[in-house]
Amino acid sequence: MDSPLRVTVWNEYRHERKDGPIKQIYPDGMHAPIARYLESNGCRVRIATLDDPEHGLSQDVLDSTDVLTWWGHNFHEAVQDHVVDRVHKRVLSGMGLIALHSSHMSKIFRRLMGTTGLLRWRKAAERERLWTIEPGHPIADGIGDYIELPASEMYGERFDIPAPEKIIFISWFQGGDVFRSGCTWERGHGRVFYFSPGDESYPIYHNEQVLHVILNAAPWARPRVNSLPKLIKAADPLEKIS
Repeated sequence: MDSPLRVTVWNEYRHERKDGPIKQIYPDGMHAPIARYLESNGCRVRIATLDDPEHGLSQDVLDSTDVLTWWGHNFHEAVQDHVVDRVHKRVLSGMGLIALHSSHMSKIFRRLMGTTGLLRWRKAAERERLWTIEPGHPIADGIGDYIELPASEMYGERFDIPAPEKIIFISWFQGGDVFRSGCTWERGHGRVFYFSPGDESYPIYHNEQVLHVILNAAPWARPRVNSLPKLIKAADPLEKIS
C-alpha cells in the first residue's frame, strides 16, 4: 500500500495579510483551502510561505516532499536564488511541481521551462470556461466537459512556454481570449503541471472542481525516481568489439 502523499503547499501569503477584500475571501491565506482539501483526501500536508526562514523550503523539507504546489504573484524576485537552486535540483531528482496561476513568472517555473513565461492578461472579472481536452488523463479524472468560473482574471495567448507534453485544459474567456490553462512537462525525473486559474481577487480556490484538479495532479506528479539523472561517463562495452 502506498504511503500518504507528502505535499508542501507554498504561498507568498502577503496579499491576504495586507489587502482587506482578499483577506475576506481567504481569511486563513490562499494556501488554506488547498491544504485542507488535500489533507481531507488523504495527503500529508505541510504549509510553507515566503516569509518563513528559507521560505519554508529547507533541504530537509524538500527531501520529505513528494509534490510541491507553488502560488506566487507580486514577489517572485524576493525568492532567494539558492532556494530556487534547491527546488530545481529536487524537481530534476523526481519531486513533482504544481505551478499555480501567476507562478508562470516565478523563478522556478521559468528556470524549468527555459522561457520567459510571458502572456496576455486582463483583470475584468470575466467568465472563464476551462474545456477538458484530455478527458482520459489522470489530472482530468472526475472533471466533466468543462469547469466554469463566473469571474476570473484573463490569461491569454500567446503564452511563452515550451510546447507542453500534454495540454489538458484550454480556457475560453468572455472577452474572446483563449489560453492553454492546464499543461504538463517532464524535467529530469520530475513532473510539472501548470494550472492557471487562481487570481487572489476571486474565490477560485473555494471551487471544488479547481481543487479536485490540484488533488488529481498531486499523485500524477509524485516521484517515480528519487535521484538526479546519472552523469554521462565513459563506459566499458558489454560485448566484445571486433
